[in-house]
Amino acid sequence: MAALAYNLGKREINHYFSVRSAKVLALVAVLLLAACHLASRRYRGNDSCEYLLSSGRFLGEKVWQPHSCMMHKYKMSEAKNCLVDKHIAFIGDSRIRQLFYSFVKIINPQFKEEGNKHENIPFQDKTSSVKVDFLWHPEVNGSMKQCIKVWTEDLGAKPHVIVAGAATWSIKIHNGSDEALSQYKMNITSIAPLLEKLAKTSDVYWVLQDPVYEDLLSENRKMITNEKIDAYNEAAVSILNSSARNSKSSIKLFSVSKLIAQETIMESLDGLHLPESSRETSAMILMNVYCNKVLKPVDGSCCQPRPPLTLIQKLAACFFTLSIIGYFIFYVIHRNAHRKNKPCTDLESGEEKKNIINTPVSSLEILLQSFCKLGLIMAYFYMCDRANLFMKENKFYTHSSFFIPIIYILVLGVFYNENTKETKVLNREQTDEWKGWMQLVILIYHISGASTFLPVYMHIRVLVAAYLFQTGYGHFSYFWIKGDFGIYRVCQVLFRLNFLVVVLCLVMDRPYQFYYFVPLVTVWFMVIYVTLALWPQIIQKKANGNCLWHLGLLLKLAFLLLCICFLAYSQGAFEKIFSLWPLSKCFELNGNVYEWWFRWRLDRYTYSIWASSCKNKAQCNELHPSVSVVQIVAFILIRNIPGYARSVYSSFFAWFGKISLELFICQYHIWLAADTRGILVLIPGNPTLNIIISTFIFVCVAHEISQITTDLAQVLIPKDNPSLFRRLACTVAFFCGLLILSSIQDKSRL
Repeated sequence: MAALAYNLGKREINHYFSVRSAKVLALVAVLLLAACHLASRRYRGNDSCEYLLSSGRFLGEKVWQPHSCMMHKYKMSEAKNCLVDKHIAFIGDSRIRQLFYSFVKIINPQFKEEGNKHENIPFQDKTSSVKVDFLWHPEVNGSMKQCIKVWTEDLGAKPHVIVAGAATWSIKIHNGSDEALSQYKMNITSIAPLLEKLAKTSDVYWVLQDPVYEDLLSENRKMITNEKIDAYNEAAVSILNSSARNSKSSIKLFSVSKLIAQETIMESLDGLHLPESSRETSAMILMNVYCNKVLKPVDGSCCQPRPPLTLIQKLAACFFTLSIIGYFIFYVIHRNAHRKNKPCTDLESGEEKKNIINTPVSSLEILLQSFCKLGLIMAYFYMCDRANLFMKENKFYTHSSFFIPIIYILVLGVFYNENTKETKVLNREQTDEWKGWMQLVILIYHISGASTFLPVYMHIRVLVAAYLFQTGYGHFSYFWIKGDFGIYRVCQVLFRLNFLVVVLCLVMDRPYQFYYFVPLVTVWFMVIYVTLALWPQIIQKKANGNCLWHLGLLLKLAFLLLCICFLAYSQGAFEKIFSLWPLSKCFELNGNVYEWWFRWRLDRYTYSIWASSCKNKAQCNELHPSVSVVQIVAFILIRNIPGYARSVYSSFFAWFGKISLELFICQYHIWLAADTRGILVLIPGNPTLNIIISTFIFVCVAHEISQITTDLAQVLIPKDNPSLFRRLACTVAFFCGLLILSSIQDKSRL
C-alpha cells in the first residue's frame, strides 16, 4: 500500500508540475525579481557606498554584513598598495582616535597604542609612503574649524581622506546643557561649508556618535546619555546634508558605526569606547569605501562600479541579440505559413482536408531557438554577477548551515528510489546517482562557506577526486568496450564538456582556467583517449582473444603513470609546457599556471579520521592524492557488494547527476556571487526564502542549458567526416580570432 501510494502521489505531482512548467515559473520569477530590484534601485538609489556607510547586520558575533554588497577583508599588502603616496587625516576626540589606531593597524599590525592620548599622533609607512595623522580636536569649535580651514587654503598639504567627528566632550564639559547643543549647531554650521569645499577634491567622512552603555559610565560621564547623543547626531545630519546649495552634499555620513555599537557596546570596558573588534570593523569599512574602487577586489562589491564591457563581450551581446531577433522573425514567418496550411473544408463532402503534412524541425530553427534561449540565459548570468542589479552577500559558515541541508537531501534521495535497468557494478543509473549526490554536497559546501572547516574541505576533495574517477572510468570503458576512436566521438565529448564554459568566458570575461574543473576533465579525457588510441590499439574484443594484449595495456598504463608522476613532481617542466602559447591562454590564471598545476596535481591518481586530524590545508593537499583512492574504492565496494544495493538507485540523485556538469559551472554566477566568493541575494532580508527561490531558478537554468548543449551538439557536429572536418576548420578559425581579440583587449588594459 505504501509503494502504491508513493507511485500514485508521484504521478499526480508529475501531472500538474513538469520540468517545462517549472522553467516557465522560473522565468516569471526572474522577470518579477528583476523588475522589483530595478524599481528599488531607482527609488532608493544605486550607490552601494551609501549602504556600506549606513546599513548592515552581524553574521554571527564578529562578521559584519553590509546591506546589498560584499565587504573585502584587506590584508596589509593590499592596504599599502591602495594607499601608496596617500595622506589620511583623522580629526576629533578619543573615539576617532580609536578608529585611527584600528585603521593604522591594517597597514602595520605591529603599531602600538602608546603616548599622550590628548595630543596629535603621526604615522608614516616609508615603504609605501602612506601618511596617516590623528589630530586631537575633541570639540567642534574654533580650533577644529581653523585646522580644516588651513587645508582649504593650502592645496599642497590637503589630505586625500578626512575622517572627522566629535560631540561627547561637549556634552561632558557643559554637563549636557541645551546651550551646549545650540553652540554645537552653530559651530558645525560654520564648519560645514569648509568640509563641503574639501569634499570636492578629497573624501570627507563625518562620523556620527555611537551610543553609550549608560550602566558602565563613570560618574564624570553620566551626563553623556543616548538621548543627548541622538540630539547631537540629528543636528549634525540636518546641517551637513544641507551644506551644499541646490545639490546633494558631498560630505559622507559615517553612520554605520552606530549600528555596530548597538550590538557590541555592552562589551565596552567603560561604557563609552567600543571594544576592539567593533573598531576593527569600522576601520575595515573605511578601507573598503576608499580602496574597493582602486583595487577592485572580487569579493568587495561595495563601492565598485559595474565593469566596462570588453570588445569580446560587446560582440557576444551582438551575436545573441541577432540570434533572438532572427528566431522571432523565423517564428513569425513559420507561424504565418502554418496558418496558410490549416485544414480547409471540402465544399462537396463537408469534411476537413489537410493541405500538407507537418514538416520536421529544421537545423536552422534548432540553432536559432537554442541561441535565442542561451542569449536570454546569458543575460540573466550577466545581471546576477556583473550588472550590480541583484544584491550580493558574504558567506558565513556554521555547522548547521552545512549539515542540516545534507540531512535534508539525504532523506529526499532515499525517498525517491527506483529499480535499475541492469545490476552490473557502476551501471549508468548508479553512476548518475553517485554524481548527483556528490554534486549536491559540493553545492552545499560552496554556498555555506564550509571550506573554512578543514575536515569538510578534505572530504569534499575526495568527492572531486571521485568525480574525476567516474569521468575517467566512463571514457575508458567506452573506448575499451566499443573500440570507437573516431573523431566524431572526441568532438561530441569535447563539445559537451566545454561549450558552456567557452560561452561564459566570452560573456563574463573570465579565463578558461577560472572554471578549473572543466579543464581538468577535458585534459584527462584527452589523456585517456591518446593513451588508448595510440598504437597498438588494445580493446576488450582483441584482448579476450590473446591475454598478451592485457600485458600490453598494462605497459601503456604504466608508462602513463610514469609521465604523471614526472609532471606532478616537476613543477618547472609542467609550467614550461603549459606556459607555451596558445596553451597559456587556456590555463593561465592571474598571469601564471600555478593554479592549474595545483588543481591537476591534487587529483592526479584518480579518509575520515585522517582528514579530521589533519593540521592544515597544505599538509592535507600533499597527502590527498594517495589517500583519496582508498575512500573511492571503499565506496564502490560498499555500494555494490550487496546484491539488493545494485538493483535499486535514487532517481532523485540520478536526476541531478545528469546535469551535474551544468550545476557545477552555473553556480559560479547565478547561485553564488562575485565569482563564487559570495552569495546571490534575490530576496533580501529573508535568507531561507532567498536560498529556495535562487536554487529553484538555478536548477531550472542548469537543466535548460543541458538540453541546449545536447541540441546544438546534434546540429553542429555532423557524423560524416568531410562535413565534420569543415566544421573543425571553422572552429579553429573562430578560436584564432578570439586569440587576436584577446591580445587586443590585453594591450588596451595596460
